[in-house]
Amino acid sequence: MEISIINEQSALEIDEKIETMIEDLVQLCLESESIEMDGEVSIMFVDDKEIHALNKVHRNKDSSTDVLSFPQYDDLKSLAINDPYVILGDVVISTETAMRQAEEYNHPLEREIGFLLVHSMFHLFGYDHDTEEHTKEMRLKEEQVLTQYNLTR
Repeated sequence: MEISIINEQSALEIDEKIETMIEDLVQLCLESESIEMDGEVSIMFVDDKEIHALNKVHRNKDSSTDVLSFPQYDDLKSLAINDPYVILGDVVISTETAMRQAEEYNHPLEREIGFLLVHSMFHLFGYDHDTEEHTKEMRLKEEQVLTQYNLTR
């Protein structure tokens, strides 16, 4: 899986350590779902102003948020995808919000960025938290990947 990491913010240096974590977590998410296909996913880091604008345009919410997911497919697992190359979608993370949330939740910034990334990856696969049952299923999958990577609370 090709992973494009795009940095459009200045609050946090996206260094090699963060890039490696992103690559590893994307791979663990794919493995956890037994997804074996060539393709790409893009991970973009933005500031609060940019994610606010995206949230307003794409979700009609006039506020900033921590992460947005833009899946290419509604439910990747149920599709019979025969294309040799699949674009999973895009993940947009606000580093400013991630930094505040890491402080608020009293855990390392890497854990917060890792959680936001993993959460969005499962959205790209077609999972959602629209019901209590779906939320539990998604949280369990997220925690399994984060625990495997030793990004626990």
